[in-house]
Amino acid sequence: MPNVTFDHYYKYAELARILNEFAQEFPQLVRVTSIGQSHEGREVWLATVTNSATGADDEKPALWVDGNIHASEVSPASACVYFIDYLVKNYGADAEVTRALDTRAFYICPRLNPDGAEWALAAKPKVIRSSTRPYPYDEEPIEGLIEQDMDDDGRVLTMRIVDPNGPWKAHPDEPRLLIQRDPIETGGTYYRVLPEGYFENFDGVTMTLAPRKEGLDLNRNFPMGWRPEGEQRGAGPFPTSEPEVRNLTQFVATHPNITGAVAFHTFSGVLLRPYDDRSDDEMPAEDLWTFRKIGDKGTQLTGYPHASVFHDFKYHPKQVITGSFDTWMYEHMGVFAWTVEIWSPQMRAGIEKYKFIDWYRDHPVADDLKLLQWNDAKLGGKGYVNWRKFNHPQLGEIELGGWDEAYCWRNPPPEQLESELALFPKWLLWHALIAPQLELREARVKNLGEGNYHVRVVAQNTGWLPTYVTKKALEKKATRGVIVELELPAGATLETGKTRVEIGQLEGRAYKSSAVSEWNSDPTEDCAKVEWIVRAPQGSVLNITAKHARAGTVRTQVSC
Repeated sequence: MPNVTFDHYYKYAELARILNEFAQEFPQLVRVTSIGQSHEGREVWLATVTNSATGADDEKPALWVDGNIHASEVSPASACVYFIDYLVKNYGADAEVTRALDTRAFYICPRLNPDGAEWALAAKPKVIRSSTRPYPYDEEPIEGLIEQDMDDDGRVLTMRIVDPNGPWKAHPDEPRLLIQRDPIETGGTYYRVLPEGYFENFDGVTMTLAPRKEGLDLNRNFPMGWRPEGEQRGAGPFPTSEPEVRNLTQFVATHPNITGAVAFHTFSGVLLRPYDDRSDDEMPAEDLWTFRKIGDKGTQLTGYPHASVFHDFKYHPKQVITGSFDTWMYEHMGVFAWTVEIWSPQMRAGIEKYKFIDWYRDHPVADDLKLLQWNDAKLGGKGYVNWRKFNHPQLGEIELGGWDEAYCWRNPPPEQLESELALFPKWLLWHALIAPQLELREARVKNLGEGNYHVRVVAQNTGWLPTYVTKKALEKKATRGVIVELELPAGATLETGKTRVEIGQLEGRAYKSSAVSEWNSDPTEDCAKVEWIVRAPQGSVLNITAKHARAGTVRTQVSC
């Protein structure tokens, strides 16, 4: 078996080794290819996971899964590897895994942004948002605070600076904790806090944060709703300008069998769905209902709540996010797409029903005390560093300490990583198994005499979702209907019908009501028939193919 563990985070070389070991150990189930190169020229590896003996991956409905588009969000790569490991180890032993790999395909890209991850995992880490490409200007910052490990302890913590006008003070009962100073309070010891680092061109007074030279956010570079720098920072000079995003969009666009997508990020402990820039009211009702059903199943299996980005995950109530992957996948490609924010220190500390982004703007001090208690009891005190004096070369005597965010906030602590990753495989598997599935329910021949034969085929969608997947896909004409083709052998002729017929979309069970009543009925919208009259020598073999980009391809033969 591949030598894979989930107690640390993978650098590029180890990740490549693990993926190739999966392909070598399970050649019938795993194929590893590159979808392109990163800004720095690294290959972006993709694992295609399916049982190749039951058909090609591009002739099966597929689920796209990716991770690590943001540089320091390295646990998403581990989530992808964990899922691959889960699939191959359970094939042949678990009925649902076996059915999924026999009838579906998984496209799993653990690390979309390998350059940024290498920076984040370096011995002296440099944390950026996304790509290592300089943007919007290729120049070093002229002035301001540059985050850096000043005391060479391998961590970038917080600097606590005594300042009579500082907004923070020590908690009276828990001196490690800083709390807000009362608006009219005076006469105490107060602090200003800044990230650990040094000041470029420090004037002895002004403390500003230097803009990052690498200002891209790859999850703002997708085509749907893209906005320029003046409207949204980090979106790049034009949609898909960045190779990491172009790799992904090119692959998706050339694989119309993709019926759903899950992108792993960190952190917040939530399953996020579109839209990012508009209300649920603008989504087709059937799609909204289905998003909620998929989300309910996700909550049941992972414990994570599900939420709308627009309604529940705004960084500011008056601002929206655009150019993101999940909204592009839904609005342009017409599939159900999710962003999973792995990990929540708040949830692990027992803080219930906190509001994701809003929590950072305002929350009770009791939450901070719970987090410190969690650090002490569950992390052995490693997550929060007690304040200690440090002689800063520019500021003089200050204190360093506070949360070690790289250890326990941006990603799960390594010792808790595997238990967090184990939450997701069953939901990903379920998401794949709800895809439409084209089958031939019937293929028969009736001898009409004198060398004439009546041929009838019934195609059926046995999946939960309709063949078109979403109402948005119908609106955007993102996929065509089912095609049925008849191939005649030499000496045979077609008397009635056409050798290639489009029979339209086939419904699934997803958009059915949950109650049986006189207002509901179940017409056979999930199947359609095609008929031909063929003149052929007795014993002739006819090849019949039914295919749909999203529901798969099936073939059969009938004899005259």
